[in-house]
Amino acid sequence: MKSKNWILAILLTTSALCFAKATNQWLKKVPQADRNRVNPYAGKPEAVAAGAILFHNNCAQCHGNDAAGKFSRPSLRTEEVRNATDGELAWLLKSGDVYRGMPRWSGLPEQERWQIIAYMRTLGPSSFPEGQK
Repeated sequence: MKSKNWILAILLTTSALCFAKATNQWLKKVPQADRNRVNPYAGKPEAVAAGAILFHNNCAQCHGNDAAGKFSRPSLRTEEVRNATDGELAWLLKSGDVYRGMPRWSGLPEQERWQIIAYMRTLGPSSFPEGQK
């Protein structure tokens, strides 16, 4: 029994490390037209408030209530995410990255996806060094 737990721990650690190293791959898939899109709700307090609710209802189960990551799911407070354009984030929310565990949120109305992004823009960097939560 102990050897099975040890093997499981190694597999989980290895997959988490691979996931962490490969998280920027989605950026290479974003078409230029999507990359240049602008959030029509950027900086609007009512959109940020709505986005916070939507985030906690749809995203927190994987990324944590504080968006700092949960289990093997990445933090949304990383420099990579904070430096992504609104259009890149919108593309990821709509298209997902199913191979890496990010579902498509294309069923969520576009307005709500933009509101989530407006909320994400209010998040600061993680208070933990990356991978040390």
